[in-house]
Amino acid sequence: MKKILLKFEVSLEMSDDGIKINNLLYRLRKFMPMLYFGILREVFKALEDKAIAEIKETNPGRYNRNGKRHKARQLKTSYGIFKYNFALVFDKYEKKTITPLPEIIGLSAYERNIKEAAEGGAGLVCHLSYRKSSSEVERIMGTQISKSELHREIQDLGKHIGAWPDLKEIPYRFLMVDGTGVRIQGSKKKVEMRWALASKGEKNKFEPVGVWINETWKTIRKDLESRLNYTGIEVLFSDGGPGIVENLMTEGMRHQRCIWHGKRDFAYILYADGLKKAGQEKFKDKLGSIPAMKMTKAKLEKLNKEDIPKVMKMVKKTTKGFEELIEMLDENKYPSARTYIENLSKNVTAFFEVWLSDESRIPLNTNAIENAFSQVKNRIWRVGKRWSEEGLMNWLKVMMKKTFFPETWNKLWEEYLGLDSSLRFELLEVKHQWL
Repeated sequence: MKKILLKFEVSLEMSDDGIKINNLLYRLRKFMPMLYFGILREVFKALEDKAIAEIKETNPGRYNRNGKRHKARQLKTSYGIFKYNFALVFDKYEKKTITPLPEIIGLSAYERNIKEAAEGGAGLVCHLSYRKSSSEVERIMGTQISKSELHREIQDLGKHIGAWPDLKEIPYRFLMVDGTGVRIQGSKKKVEMRWALASKGEKNKFEPVGVWINETWKTIRKDLESRLNYTGIEVLFSDGGPGIVENLMTEGMRHQRCIWHGKRDFAYILYADGLKKAGQEKFKDKLGSIPAMKMTKAKLEKLNKEDIPKVMKMVKKTTKGFEELIEMLDENKYPSARTYIENLSKNVTAFFEVWLSDESRIPLNTNAIENAFSQVKNRIWRVGKRWSEEGLMNWLKVMMKKTFFPETWNKLWEEYLGLDSSLRFELLEVKHQWL
């Protein structure tokens, strides 16, 4: 193991009144690039000197030092632009001048944008536009990385992340799905971006297990079956969108429709049947009076064994309530609304069934997936108006890692940059002396 010992001195000036903590920390942060560049320059020089000494020793009489490059090489780093004049060596046999250091440190001939410098911007791009992320990194760190350069890094990082992993060893019991329309370049209409979250059961968080662009639920089912222990899924949670039940449900699986969506979407269906807001009230009030549609997470958590008779009555009243609402909806006047309620009545009471079977409390809505992807939808709809399919997917992969698996972010960058764990800095000693 080779070592380089670096020695440096730092002077600190202050007023006679002393130092306030905020002033000290702020000034120290502003000073860090100077320290960073000072260390980087000295390490470059140490490596360069050693490399030149070794090639001269290995080939006596062939190589001579030939000064430094007149024009400094500029490298974009985490702390801004670093300038360095590479040492030159003249090869007397080949009659040419070489620069040993770039090859030693793996720096290609025209490389200026060092990938390491893009980490801060990559994290911000998950929430902000490329332009704002670029300007914010420059403001804070002094790193001048353009939005186009940052975009290229995100695309490369997304490709590096690759496909979704095999998750069959994780005993998932709950699956939650949702989707939204996105604008894709070259398409006049929005295409569907769909995603899935899974949980190991009650009191376990939902985590992403897949995201797809312009794929059918049938294709998504095949993908999930190939990567998840799909037969272990007990409950499917969704807003009841077209194709979800037909393709994602399997034998023995229960479907819990989102109660919130169930009530909200009913008004849209009634309007589609020609019934305006004023005339919808009696139907909406009836739906809202059904016990299952009034249930909340807090109420469900308070239930215990003594409440079993009460829950049984609620189940019966729910069934009867839906039957009465269906009867109210004339199939000739309100065909879509009647069909909607018929389907809703079959898939909105799974939480009662699960609780009665083993007293487990499952979610009543798809808030977990709505909350998880609210930032994603805002970023896609408002910040990025139109995406390429590949570009959006690569951005989604990076966003998933940063947002949902933050504990793996550092490891991801280490792998992406191909870092050597044996290289490390150690602070040996810091002393002070009043002057």
